[in-house]
Amino acid sequence: MKAVALTRYLPVDDPQSLLDVDLPDPAAPTGHDLLVRVEAVSVNPVDTKVRSPKPHVEAQPKVLGYDAAGIVEAVGDGVTRFRPGDRVYYAGDITRPGSNAQLQLVDERLVGHAPASLDAAQAAALPLTALTAWELLFQRMPYDSDNGGAGKTLLVIAGAGGVGSIAMQLARRAGFTVIATASRAQTIDWCKAMGAHHVIDHRQPLPPQLAALGFNTVDAAINLADTSRYWDVLGELLAPLGHVGLIVEPSEALRIGDPYKAKCIGIHWEMMFARARFRTADMDEQGRILDRVASLIDSGELRGTQHDALSPINAANLREAHRRLESGTTVGKLVLSGW
Repeated sequence: MKAVALTRYLPVDDPQSLLDVDLPDPAAPTGHDLLVRVEAVSVNPVDTKVRSPKPHVEAQPKVLGYDAAGIVEAVGDGVTRFRPGDRVYYAGDITRPGSNAQLQLVDERLVGHAPASLDAAQAAALPLTALTAWELLFQRMPYDSDNGGAGKTLLVIAGAGGVGSIAMQLARRAGFTVIATASRAQTIDWCKAMGAHHVIDHRQPLPPQLAALGFNTVDAAINLADTSRYWDVLGELLAPLGHVGLIVEPSEALRIGDPYKAKCIGIHWEMMFARARFRTADMDEQGRILDRVASLIDSGELRGTQHDALSPINAANLREAHRRLESGTTVGKLVLSGW
């Protein structure tokens, strides 16, 4: 099968950082595994972080990729939710070979039925970010997915990114007044299209901008960008008994005492790969979330987050996708489709 892989961890501008390779097809699926023919993939910051320069050399080509949409080719003997021919989408398991290959084995418990109203590229934009946003807002943080935000305000740091694009929609649907941060005309417009009621500039001090909108505090915040940079200001802005959600490893040690302790602020970490990595008893929750997101997409309550596309899936295009993501200027999700 065709695949894109690495053996050395190099800067993205090095042509050897991602390579076109031919690999043996995966073995026939067993147990809970599906064999999926991958039609489209998208890129996420985790792809660039895994690929980032380091001295380690892989003995065998390593396939990255943690978002895919495709068709089920075969199923293991323990599979109950899918059959060959089903359209699926998923983020997968960071401990197994990734989706940048024509064929991939993935545990059915991590997989959802793809939205019927989206094509493969549009569907591939969603899994990792939708799972991250849903788990953070509605499982790590104590809010109900249907009405848990009623009467509450949510500040989304980095609203125009992949996670922000779906998190704003989910939060607005749950009843939150959503305030996003963005700084360019393009990203401001995107945040509003994705559900933000208000957009403020993250390049400027946040408290006076919020005060000008009538918000001296916010009930909750999700920081999808730089945990360390916004730590102190979020401690200032969050209301007593508020909640903060985090997805990015801090660059330095953080003080988790006052004002966080004084206000009894809940601090919530989200790592979408935790369920698969640690084989938790509720791994199948990710499949359920993806099915729920698909139903909300198909009913028109949520919209897709694809913004840019490249074709076909090959090393040159994936290097370009990584380069754009590392630039920090991408909007929504960037997808690749076709072989």
